[in-house]
Amino acid sequence: MAHLMNTYSRLPLAFTHGQGCRLFDEQGKSYLDAVAGVAVNTLGHNHPRLVKALADQAGRLIHASNLYRIREQEALSDRITALARMEEVFFCNSGAEANEAAIKLARLFGHQKGIDAPAIIVMEHSFHGRTLATLSATGNRKVQAGFEPLVSGFVRVPFDDLAAVEQVAANNPNVVAVLFEPVQGEGGIHAAHGAYMQALRRICDDKGWLYMVDEVQCGIGRTGIWFAHQSAGVLPDVMTLAKGLGSGVPIGACLAAGKAAGVFKPGNHGSTFGGNPLACVAALTTLDVIEQDGLLAQVVRVGDHLRQALRAALADVSGFMEVRGIGQMTGIELDRSCGEIVALAQEKGLLVNVTADRVVRLVPSLVMSEAEASELAAGLASVIRGFLGA
Repeated sequence: MAHLMNTYSRLPLAFTHGQGCRLFDEQGKSYLDAVAGVAVNTLGHNHPRLVKALADQAGRLIHASNLYRIREQEALSDRITALARMEEVFFCNSGAEANEAAIKLARLFGHQKGIDAPAIIVMEHSFHGRTLATLSATGNRKVQAGFEPLVSGFVRVPFDDLAAVEQVAANNPNVVAVLFEPVQGEGGIHAAHGAYMQALRRICDDKGWLYMVDEVQCGIGRTGIWFAHQSAGVLPDVMTLAKGLGSGVPIGACLAAGKAAGVFKPGNHGSTFGGNPLACVAALTTLDVIEQDGLLAQVVRVGDHLRQALRAALADVSGFMEVRGIGQMTGIELDRSCGEIVALAQEKGLLVNVTADRVVRLVPSLVMSEAEASELAAGLASVIRGFLGA
């Protein structure tokens, strides 16, 4: 590690292989993985269909470039836009890149309307990435500190607060879009209410704004439906995806529909690696397995089981606040900072992480079983009880 930039506080732990929801370290110890590469490993580890599809594609073509047609990319564009009921998609390599594309699209949209300084409404406690534009959009001062001057053009409001958006709408003629996460993951597992998402859609329609949803963490079945915003019956103008789309192979996507479709023209945006054949096959296989193996229903059943088990095990513990979440996004909020729980859980063979200082975040693979959820709940409840002195 001596030559790696010191950008992560890494645990003294390295894995050699994985199987399903299990990872194995260099000493052969097994860990139940509730991090899943931070909501990335949709199909768990070493999924046989994904491994075969990647090996087969690597033997044919890994990369060609977007100077030419890419059949796998075209097939994925058809599939993902059909699932999302949207019109077109740009493929990139990460969630930050997908959100950069969305921000650029919104600004170009605004300029085409004659607005010289287009602004985007964003939310407190949001997370959109670590590039200069996306960290400027992010509602976390810790992420931004030291990287000033930040990119201008963002108007921040409280999450899930319609009155705050209405106030901006009445006073800022430069707004061209709203960007929000239907479920804030880094912000502590907070879901937007359906009525809020519907009302935002109406405001965007009335004002001619773009309705942009960041589903980088909560999309691709993680909430038990393909995309979290669909629970409110709304259709976005722009949606960003990444993380679980490729089950570990880097791929991001920025989808557009309605008045956002057709905004980008040749030369407006690009990506050297985006939408390469290998990444697109990973995404196509991920979507196939989710659909064919009934993982959306499994996510609902197992996620509910996990939260019920955690609530039952922690109900009488002083310092425990609540368990909340949807699908395979679960947050356990305590009344104090709890970062040390990560190491305590690791000792017990459980991989978890902490976000928003006081929230233990669980985002396991979509393939997690009820038995594994019971094991996770029992083990983690024991760790939390010990941490809280119960």
